[in-house]
Amino acid sequence: MSDLLGGKYPGLPKPIAGEYSKGWNLYFPIPYARSCKVTSDKGNFYYHVNYRTYTAGTKVESFTSQQLTALADRVEKLRARLDAPRGKDEDLGGMAEPFEMQLAPGGTARTELQGPKAFTYTVVQCAAKDREAALRGVIVKITFDGETTVEAPLGDFFGSAPGINPYASLPLGMTKEGEMYGHWLMPFKDSAVVELVNFTKEEVTLSGTVALADYRWTDASMHFHAKWRSESEVPTRPMIDWNYLTAKGQGVFAGVSFTIDNPVKDWWGEGDEKIYVDGETFPSHFGTGTEDYYGYAWCWPGLFTHAYHAQPRCDGPGNYGRTSVNRFHILDRIPFTKDFKFDMELWHWNEKCKVNMAVTAYWYARPGGTDTFKPIQAGDAIVRPMPVYVVPRVAGALEAEEMKILRVTGKASPQDWDRVSAGRQLWWHEGMKPGDTLAVAFPSPKAGKHHVMARFLSARDYGIHQFAINGQKAGEPMDFYNAEVRVGKEIDLGVFELKAGENEFSATVVGANEKAIKTYMLGLDYLLLKPVE
Repeated sequence: MSDLLGGKYPGLPKPIAGEYSKGWNLYFPIPYARSCKVTSDKGNFYYHVNYRTYTAGTKVESFTSQQLTALADRVEKLRARLDAPRGKDEDLGGMAEPFEMQLAPGGTARTELQGPKAFTYTVVQCAAKDREAALRGVIVKITFDGETTVEAPLGDFFGSAPGINPYASLPLGMTKEGEMYGHWLMPFKDSAVVELVNFTKEEVTLSGTVALADYRWTDASMHFHAKWRSESEVPTRPMIDWNYLTAKGQGVFAGVSFTIDNPVKDWWGEGDEKIYVDGETFPSHFGTGTEDYYGYAWCWPGLFTHAYHAQPRCDGPGNYGRTSVNRFHILDRIPFTKDFKFDMELWHWNEKCKVNMAVTAYWYARPGGTDTFKPIQAGDAIVRPMPVYVVPRVAGALEAEEMKILRVTGKASPQDWDRVSAGRQLWWHEGMKPGDTLAVAFPSPKAGKHHVMARFLSARDYGIHQFAINGQKAGEPMDFYNAEVRVGKEIDLGVFELKAGENEFSATVVGANEKAIKTYMLGLDYLLLKPVE
């Protein structure tokens, strides 16, 4: 499985398959004439298998592994295309026209074009005193044949926000130099009206290239749609299904880009996607987690880019701050004949915080198609403040990860961990056995009797330990086994006579719980001294 999904299987190289921020993906159509069965000889993993059923009577040649040899040249062309998804803009055809314009604060620019034509590609650069604010505050609005089907902030329209966050996909992308490109084909029969509205308080300069080509409009032709919505201060409880898109008519769903402002390090995306097609009362596409839908896994904050999906921004630490992700349904586009609904559960680990969210949905629809997006107002098109992350610390705590190690068997080192003081613990691990000792130095501001308080972590591979302060036994041995990693409550180790300056805390391995993995590890968050009056 790891070879097949990781791009190591002969004939299916990266990026047709590959790992992206702990998510394993294979994008290769596997046709079957009658049935297909997918099995695994091991469990305990999450998976999506997407499939498309054709109408009865469709001729299908079932896949065999020998076809990979026969198709090698075509697979290589596919690999190269996905590896450099932008390609050359001019290869998309059309007559390219350069442009440059200045948008005054509150100003609008408007251009009307006659059809039948189609936009084949667009390249835009934005210059402003505050570019991040400009990319959210300048709204692009396009009306095709009398129907407004595009309305989104400029940056969000190009697939990532706020600001410039470099990534490269087949339909959209951004470069580190600030260039934004769009490859969606956008046809129209009679007319197209393009409007740019500057909701910001600063002048904005836009420049770039727009390419138009002749287009033969037929009864099967569809207009391109891209709409945006945002909501601020959304509480994490009660859990909700947050709507990405509700559309009526006949069309094809083509993807979304999503951004969230998260005020804590905790994971915000435990929720599943639910996609309902043509009146379904139960979703035919029902996922296993927000990050799984976007093609990564385990709430991993690492950035990645691929022809079909990307995480071009994740501020951190952890999942704190602004995150931007997208997924484009190219190979797995979803047609609908009557209606389409896409909800994403908001399921946050933290039960008492509020988040800001925004989504841009992309789809095609026959004329007359409708949606539920509301017109964008000036108050919507802003980048809301996100304070710099401050690591929470327990007042007065002596952080274990900052203590000098006096003696150790095995290895003791700081480990990042959410929900502990200062975001790190002192982790004692590797090569321990009963009788081994870890000793660290901790300071006391003055001599005298003190309660020595401590907080520890528990886990399935943690041991039973005896503690001592300056060589004096601190209570009975403590068992730190727990089936899952857990941050414990503050414990009073007892009253001890401390010296002014350096004192010693030591832990000695006694054994392990019968249920535990026998590695005898220990996690110490902090010590806290309380003078005895």
